[in-house]
Amino acid sequence: MEIKSVAFPAETPPLSVIAAAKVAGIPPLTIATSASPDSAPSIHFSNGLKLQGTYVLLRYIGRIATIPHFYGQNAYESGQIDEWLEYASVLSSGSAFETACKYVDSYLEGCTFLVGNFFSIADIVIWSGLAGTGLRWESLRKSKKYQNLVRWFNSVLAEYSDALTEVLATYVGKRGLGKPVPVKSKEHQSVSQSTKSVNGDTSKAGSKATFEVDLPDAEIGKVKLRFAPEPSGYLHIGHSKAGLLNQYFAQRYQGQVIVRFDDTNPAKESNEFVDNILKDIETLGIKHETVTFTSDYFPQLMEMVENLIRQGKAYVDDTAREEMQKERMDGIESKCRNNSVEENLKLWKEMIAGSERGLQCCVRGKLDMQDPNKSLRDPVYYRCNPIPHHRIGSKYKIYPTYDFACPFVDSIEGITHALRSSEYHDRNAQYYRIQEDMGLRKVLIYEFSRLNMVYTLLSKRKLLWFVQNGKVDGWDDPRFPTVQGIVRRGLKIEALIQFILEQGASKNLNLMEWDKLWTINKKIIDPVCPRHTAVIEERRVLLTLTNGPEKPFVRIIRRHKKYEGAGEKATTFTRRIWLDYADAELIAADEEVTLMDWGNAIIKGIEKDQEGKVTQLMGVLHLEGSVKTTKLKLTWLPETNELVNLSLVEFDYLITKKKLEEGEDFLDVLNPCTKKETAALGDSNIRNLKRREILQLERKGYFRCDVPYVRPSKPVVLFAIPDGRQQTSLKKERLCSI
Repeated sequence: MEIKSVAFPAETPPLSVIAAAKVAGIPPLTIATSASPDSAPSIHFSNGLKLQGTYVLLRYIGRIATIPHFYGQNAYESGQIDEWLEYASVLSSGSAFETACKYVDSYLEGCTFLVGNFFSIADIVIWSGLAGTGLRWESLRKSKKYQNLVRWFNSVLAEYSDALTEVLATYVGKRGLGKPVPVKSKEHQSVSQSTKSVNGDTSKAGSKATFEVDLPDAEIGKVKLRFAPEPSGYLHIGHSKAGLLNQYFAQRYQGQVIVRFDDTNPAKESNEFVDNILKDIETLGIKHETVTFTSDYFPQLMEMVENLIRQGKAYVDDTAREEMQKERMDGIESKCRNNSVEENLKLWKEMIAGSERGLQCCVRGKLDMQDPNKSLRDPVYYRCNPIPHHRIGSKYKIYPTYDFACPFVDSIEGITHALRSSEYHDRNAQYYRIQEDMGLRKVLIYEFSRLNMVYTLLSKRKLLWFVQNGKVDGWDDPRFPTVQGIVRRGLKIEALIQFILEQGASKNLNLMEWDKLWTINKKIIDPVCPRHTAVIEERRVLLTLTNGPEKPFVRIIRRHKKYEGAGEKATTFTRRIWLDYADAELIAADEEVTLMDWGNAIIKGIEKDQEGKVTQLMGVLHLEGSVKTTKLKLTWLPETNELVNLSLVEFDYLITKKKLEEGEDFLDVLNPCTKKETAALGDSNIRNLKRREILQLERKGYFRCDVPYVRPSKPVVLFAIPDGRQQTSLKKERLCSI
């Protein structure tokens, strides 16, 4: 029984039904407008039967859709979805609209979807209810009033961009729902009306992805991709781009991503790196079907290379490495190239045994030594390496090269498209030629540009040098471009995803500024992170308010004035308060200043030492004064024994040059000063901070808690988070010293 058409009144199209059908991929709907404006929407079937009623149609679509658990994975979840179907009508009630927004926003604070762990009909009906109000929802969306709701709305739109963008363009006008309007052909539409979110988190509404989403010869539901890191270090921001683009295209084509560890070089690899790469993949939100290892295929790879030797498509070469490299550059054939199959197989067995003779040899493909593309000049397929493998120990003395293993495993695992950075472009011909010689199915290569960042080293060999030489605290050091490093410094994964996908799959090589990434991050954390107060310990100045409270008292105030979800904090008001020295030295006698979260005060006396440094201030509260008339708005802390010791840590780049030229040694441009710690005092509420929590210290910037409160003698460690605009004092000092 096939669906023949969907009918509804032209003036009141059932947006949720149309959107659900589009998202579910129900083939193609013939839209027919009902004659009566009061008639219920209906589905007409090819056998003459029909169903009618918005909720009836939604439940039917939910049951027949191929999307997993679209109508819940059990009876209870189906019941929850039914509750949301009934609740959706509140969104169309003018007076109750914002009340409904507030309720759904609160509900979404701790979850990604409305029901269970899967996208469902419930999400569609609430999403459609919001979108259907047109400008009313758009104005709220831009106001950032309901952060969780906006995040969820944007992620649904990003996830199902093609279907929902078409529905919006056709059925939602500037004033809300209306008659269908003409839509431009798909080729002329923007790929996405909002930056794609590949893990269901927030994306910036209105920004456009800068890349085409079409993979060559891709079929919906049949795309299979692989993210294939080498376990020789932790994932860094460059690997993140590859991983997230794989996930983006898999979701775009309703396909799969597998994670495969390219573990063919035991000298560099370890289980520590495997474990942490899997941790990083989880942090990035990359959903994968399975995890495989190239080492799983070592027996088949050995069998394949032996077959190529027997067919005369590969040979064993004992030429010294330096000489071999020179011959390849000059197009000179090796003396071993025309050895007999028997001689090659004999040496191959010596390689397998790891004998002294075998260790002198490697296996090379017999391709074309005169080809202008040097990657086709008899590349190495196998080499000896007696070092034990991190997974399989000393079973093998020989290992395939990446260039040989990758095209084999890609084809064997059913990969349809291999995403590779454009730095491998010259080796694409080699990849295809090797698959051809192996007699395997061709895998299509899709290129994107390598991500390069200013003042940043992305070579794992160079990053390893910093770790081994104690220049950083480990692979998760906040100065490192690793996923763990930048997250530890305070970067939200949503910001990284938005930053990477805005660049997209462009093949243009760009040197990217960190400031852009940190600016995106600030826009995410600022609306929600709590506010606290700190005073730099060195030379802090005591201000005595002669008419201040005789006894200290406490007020409970919000930790974020505009975001109730940040919670509350207790602020103590006393006669004696601490100010930063940098603020105190700016104050003139009889000047009126504003004490933040309290009111105005007039400074009546300033004491200085012999060097002219301010040591103490006297003043009176003037709470009736206007904050609009004061020049200085000061942060302060009460003089109590409840204050918390802080260590504020700032970081700088590890090298002093934006981009290393080819052949330039990074050791020549090491930054001598990359970390600065400043002692400070913080308000008493900071002892409740949890590790990884992000906060703003008023007038000092954003910070991430790395070491929470343990005891009074051990300071809370806060890492400064760049905001893409303010230059840290550490950078100022370094730049001034140059």
